[in-house]
Amino acid sequence: MKFLDEAKIYVKSGDGGAGCVSFRREKYEEFGGPDGGNGGRGGDVIFEVMDSLNTLIDFRYQQHFRAPNGQGGMGKNRTGAGGEDIIIKVPVGTQILAEDKETILADFTKKGETMTFLRGGDGGFGNTHYKSATNQAPRKSTPGWPGQEMGIWLRLKLIADAGLVGLPNAGKSTFLSVVSNAKPKIADYPFTTLAPNLGVVKAGDKDFVIADIPGLIEGAHEGHGLGDRFLGHVERTSVILHLIDSTQDDIVSAYKTIRNELAQYGGGIENKEEIIALTKIDSLGPELAADQAQQLETAIGRKVHQISSVTGEGTKELLYLLADRITTIKNARDQDDKAPERYSP
Repeated sequence: MKFLDEAKIYVKSGDGGAGCVSFRREKYEEFGGPDGGNGGRGGDVIFEVMDSLNTLIDFRYQQHFRAPNGQGGMGKNRTGAGGEDIIIKVPVGTQILAEDKETILADFTKKGETMTFLRGGDGGFGNTHYKSATNQAPRKSTPGWPGQEMGIWLRLKLIADAGLVGLPNAGKSTFLSVVSNAKPKIADYPFTTLAPNLGVVKAGDKDFVIADIPGLIEGAHEGHGLGDRFLGHVERTSVILHLIDSTQDDIVSAYKTIRNELAQYGGGIENKEEIIALTKIDSLGPELAADQAQQLETAIGRKVHQISSVTGEGTKELLYLLADRITTIKNARDQDDKAPERYSP
């Protein structure tokens, strides 16, 4: 299945049905009163969140969604049938944006969520509605009210616990393939990963989800390389795992390049808890790998882990650390959500 995380669609709710002008006709009843019914209500446009979806690829083949109109009213005071609602199914993590691609109209973060996005137009009144003591044979009715119509953008931000960031060929896809059942494309050239990948990881009795996004290069926030469009997929993560290729010449510069791109992107990503690890240490040997780690630790003042996805060295310890940090952050977030609001006079 192809991955698509952005799509523009057009949605329209149904128009209301027109009211009816009709008069009662019965034997021996020369002047029957009005009996025109009201029009039916147009169908609504409803969004429903499905956990079985993880891409917006379906919206590449269908961009227009129109709810049916309500039927017109009929004689004998019969109200027209309402138009059926149209339900648009989207993955967890989908945002609805206005046409300017900046204004957020809805943000779906939980499976099963539903939202009536556009309401159908009300039906028009039949002539029975206008009957009064002074006007007992009205010939007036009203058309149905029109539905709502607009163009919107759908943007998917994957729901993951940890996000992998780093330069191209830093070993992110290899790491994900080793620690999970995900099968990303792996090759020895830049930009092997062209779309985000998700993997479920088990560390002891804890499970968590890791998102691997295409590698960033210097100037990604200006559109260089694949740009920074995929960074939205790590906005919702609890922890960032920053992987750096230990075999490159300047690991300090590599680290600062990614940190600068995160800061330029914004969205609070640069403030997320970060775990740093050097990859491919099997290619250097223990002593040289330790020297590289020490050099980076001295430059940034942070703990640097060493791993090899090929031999498995250091990966188990790193996964347990990730699981621990994710659990701690989630528990703190849950406590904040449950905390009662303070009274401020």
